[in-house]
Amino acid sequence: MKNKNKFGENVEGFTIPVLNEREVRAAAGIMFLATFISYMLILFNGNFVPIKYLLTVFLTDFFIRIVINPKFSPILIIGRFIVRNQNPEYVGAEQKKFAWYIGLILSSTMFVLMVIVNSYSYITGIVCLICLILMFFETAFGICLGCKLYKLIKKEKAQYCPGEICDIKAKKDIQRISIYQILVVVIFISNIFFIGYIFNEKFKEKPHNLFIENISQ
Repeated sequence: MKNKNKFGENVEGFTIPVLNEREVRAAAGIMFLATFISYMLILFNGNFVPIKYLLTVFLTDFFIRIVINPKFSPILIIGRFIVRNQNPEYVGAEQKKFAWYIGLILSSTMFVLMVIVNSYSYITGIVCLICLILMFFETAFGICLGCKLYKLIKKEKAQYCPGEICDIKAKKDIQRISIYQILVVVIFISNIFFIGYIFNEKFKEKPHNLFIENISQ
């Protein structure tokens, strides 16, 4: 008999419950964008209302993922809908659960400090930044930092990692970075600093409205 309360999905060919990394990554992208916009509203407008609603959503969603079942997570359902036409990429559910525990702890901390206590401080700022970094790495690079922490704490090999990084032994030619590519990056960064130095005062000038100025003339 199948366990209805199991964490993850049983998929043929996999020995442990798994999740679809594509929908997980899509959900992380949604959360990152919403958090980033809310963060910008705080920085530039002093508007804390969106982040309070967002924290309520995140806390509820992480609670559903961990305590009930990831299948019923509203944000994961939206992510599933977005990537419904893409082939699934399966990852081990256990390390994702550990990573989501981190998300639950961070969102709970923010909810207590910003919603219940109705406060802000360097603590909420740092926690928010940590959340953004975790979600950015998941979305942009497909790297689950919480999953990496799982390996360090659990002292056991995670199975079915995104991009098969748990099993990769040697880099293929297309993955290798040559000395010339490193040199290009170094020159690129140096060039940006050089241009910034040359045009530093110009960059600080407030731009004018090209069309209004031309009309007035």
